Amino acid sequence: QVKLEESGGGLVQAGGSLRLSCAASGDTFSNYDMGWFRQAPGKERKFVSGINWTGRTTYYADFVKGRFTISRDNAKNTVDLQMNSLEPEDTAVYYCAGHLRGPYEYDYWGQGTQVTVSS
Repeated sequence: QVKLEESGGGLVQAGGSLRLSCAASGDTFSNYDMGWFRQAPGKERKFVSGINWTGRTTYYADFVKGRFTISRDNAKNTVDLQMNSLEPEDTAVYYCAGHLRGPYEYDYWGQGTQVTVSS
C-alpha cells in the first residue's frame, strides 16, 4: 500500500509558477499510475493530470493543457506537477493520487497542499 505526501503549495501572483511534488513510500512506486486532482472551496474535486507508470503517457484536463506539466521519477519515487501561467481560478487544494497499473480508480490519496493564486 502506497503512502503519498504532497509539498510545494503556496501563494503566488497570477501569471506566476509553482511546482508541486508528491513523494511516495510504502510500496514499489512503478506499480502505480499517478495523478493530480484539485478541489476549490465549495466545489467538487476534479481531475487535473495523470501519468502512467512508465511516465510515457500523460493526460491533462482541458483547463490546464499547455500550462501544467506532469512528470515522474521512479528512481526517486516522486511525481511532480509544474504549473505555469497560474490564474486565480487555479486556487484550490491539490491532491496527489495513485492506483495500481491498469484501468482502476484512484484509491490512494495524499493529504493535499493549498495553492492560492492572487489576482
